[in-house]
Amino acid sequence: MRKETIAVHGGYKPDPHTHAVAVPIYQTVAYAFDSAEHGAALFNLEAEGYRYSRISNPTNAVLEERLAELEGGLQALCVASGQAAIHYALLNLTQPGRNIVSVPQLYGTTHTLFAHLFPAMGIGVHFAANDSPDAVERLIDENTRAVYCESVGNPAGNVCDIERLAHLAHKYDLPLVVDNTVATPILLRPIDYGADIVVHSLTKFLGGHGTTLGGSIVDSGNFPWAKRAELFPMFNEPDASYHGLIYSAHFGRAAYIARCRSVFLRATGAVLAPLSTFLLLLGVETVALRVERHVENAKRIAEFLRDDPRVEWVNYAGFTDHPSHSLALKYLGGRACSLLTFGVRGGFSGACAFYNALGLVQRLVNMGDAKSLACHPASTTHRQMSADEQRTAGVTPETIRLSVGIEHVDDIIDDLDRALNATYSIVGSP
Repeated sequence: MRKETIAVHGGYKPDPHTHAVAVPIYQTVAYAFDSAEHGAALFNLEAEGYRYSRISNPTNAVLEERLAELEGGLQALCVASGQAAIHYALLNLTQPGRNIVSVPQLYGTTHTLFAHLFPAMGIGVHFAANDSPDAVERLIDENTRAVYCESVGNPAGNVCDIERLAHLAHKYDLPLVVDNTVATPILLRPIDYGADIVVHSLTKFLGGHGTTLGGSIVDSGNFPWAKRAELFPMFNEPDASYHGLIYSAHFGRAAYIARCRSVFLRATGAVLAPLSTFLLLLGVETVALRVERHVENAKRIAEFLRDDPRVEWVNYAGFTDHPSHSLALKYLGGRACSLLTFGVRGGFSGACAFYNALGLVQRLVNMGDAKSLACHPASTTHRQMSADEQRTAGVTPETIRLSVGIEHVDDIIDDLDRALNATYSIVGSP
């Protein structure tokens, strides 16, 4: 099935007992065992089935299969938020004394996780000077266990060269982990270009309505864990918590998600509730249509902003002079994403005046909603970073991040025009 069809039908057929067309919400904590032996087999990971909703749930299983199909992966795991997905995805690959190498253009909270929380656990994170494979390669050492990037940086808007980064990671027997939240599998499937693990904040475009937190981890099933035993002993040595089970031997290509679910989700419990899953499934059904409108509107708005003298600059990969334009042509089919940034005249004060004057466009820190949303990163998502760290991540004092919604584009432009007029009190007329 093509992506648009997978988004509607993937992972589910009408319930054989009730013939329900909508995915049922299995609002249950636990599941009955046929016998003591059946329960033991489930807990030993020897039998397929459900035992406790902290580990798996039939509603969640539909979303997991649908997302795996959308991304062209083998299996998926859904969790309570995008940050939990990133956390689990990388903990599943690393140990104290090891490190990951990341591009610097990251969402602010991801930067906090990498720069502060992981080091406190003994896991190092090396930030490359930029997103080029050469800059990433310079930081790889004998203790590196993964390469990480955002396919489209939030809010930097850079497009990473996934194919080259994957080739680089594999040169050193490492997996490439890609956050594909901004692009979505509708515009880009990183696994098609060699990525090994793909993470999403389902809260954003895939959910699409600003109602529900969620995250996902999709495994390509292509990384040879068993052949890299010296680098990834967690998949190739007996797990004492499961009576000596060896994940690569027991699960084969599915070892990565099996361990992520059995070790991290089971033990630390960032569980996606089945009602949340149901709401996210509704969002996924329309993601292809919404992305089409998002992208169309963003192009018009980027052109409006570029031609307006009240705007200092516009960062939009759809423009031919953008540094990532050629990569947008390759990876996004020539369609730039609907997340863009721009700078209003007047620096920090001008940005705040513009931001405060918005009416239709909502002021908040989410993105990927059906509604148009604006964020002033220097005040919010990237506030904890130093000025140098902000600049490296693509944030300056005047930066406004705009997540273009699916409203009538002229109404969005009218609101931006009114808000730009508010900067006159700071910088005067253009």
